[in-house]
Amino acid sequence: MTAVTDGTAAAQKAATLIEALPWLERFHGETVVVKYGGNAMTDEGLRQSFAQDVVFLRYVGLKPVVVHGGGPQINAQLDRLGMRSTFRAGLRVTTPETMDVVRMVLTGQVNREIVGLINEHGPFAVGLSGEDAHLLTARRLRAEVDGELIDIGEVGEVESVNPGAVSALLADGRIPVISSVARSASGGVLNVNADTAAAAIAIELGAAKLVLLTDVAGLYPNWTGKDAASAAQARPFSQLTADELAALMPGLSDGMIPKMAACLSAVRGGVAQAHVLDGRLPHAILLEIFTDSGIGTMVQPGGTPTATAQTQQASPTHRSFRTGQPEEGDHVSD
Repeated sequence: MTAVTDGTAAAQKAATLIEALPWLERFHGETVVVKYGGNAMTDEGLRQSFAQDVVFLRYVGLKPVVVHGGGPQINAQLDRLGMRSTFRAGLRVTTPETMDVVRMVLTGQVNREIVGLINEHGPFAVGLSGEDAHLLTARRLRAEVDGELIDIGEVGEVESVNPGAVSALLADGRIPVISSVARSASGGVLNVNADTAAAAIAIELGAAKLVLLTDVAGLYPNWTGKDAASAAQARPFSQLTADELAALMPGLSDGMIPKMAACLSAVRGGVAQAHVLDGRLPHAILLEIFTDSGIGTMVQPGGTPTATAQTQQASPTHRSFRTGQPEEGDHVSD
């Protein structure tokens, strides 16, 4: 009986590996940009599974690039220093004093922690700031609130990407880990949204995928986020085209706007697929890339309706609907 049970377990493991084969073939040698944020950054078990996922991608022939913010860590440090943090239109209002803390936390603390986690599995990760080698250049951003443009301080919008240093690291088999701080063409540094920074880098690198890890299971069509009833009835979109997403943008909550705008920008800029995944799910990256069912919300280029009314179902075959065959998106610094 034990032998039969063991044999069944082995067969199940083999089936899982075989299920991944067409996706391994499809994405071998491709660049995947992953924005790392949310609870996946603060829960120790999720931190470990994230590092394992990234190293797995590297070992099976993909080229992962990690872009990160660090909202929880920034908030904690600001609290320790007694500095008040506010948000407008989903963006952190960043005073010069706050910017010093943001820069210190993102580049000096969070980046080093992520590099260390990945390098427990081998000499792969190399830490970068968006300032390094002019990787990210940003212009000062003003946010629109109730039809009025407001100053949100040392906050930038990515204007250009110089991918030379990242490309060199990828060619050397390394995993670039990039903090979302950018140089300003007019001098100084700016805090940039990690989602939009990841999208800009993905476009410039010609990435096959942009993956945004967050604290929700995807983009929800019916959940207002204000009551338990709407949450119970909600299911995330499985797939959207760029035009479908654009039509939904005006009705999105502040927290989802930067994420979905990043997905929209990426696919309109040449990235084949952009995904918003629940980073609270262990190994979410592997489940999306290497299984037939997939998870989260996927955005693809184009305007032909595919799944505006198609949400995640219990059936394990929704990726076949989403992609046909294997040939085939918060606050600043979060």
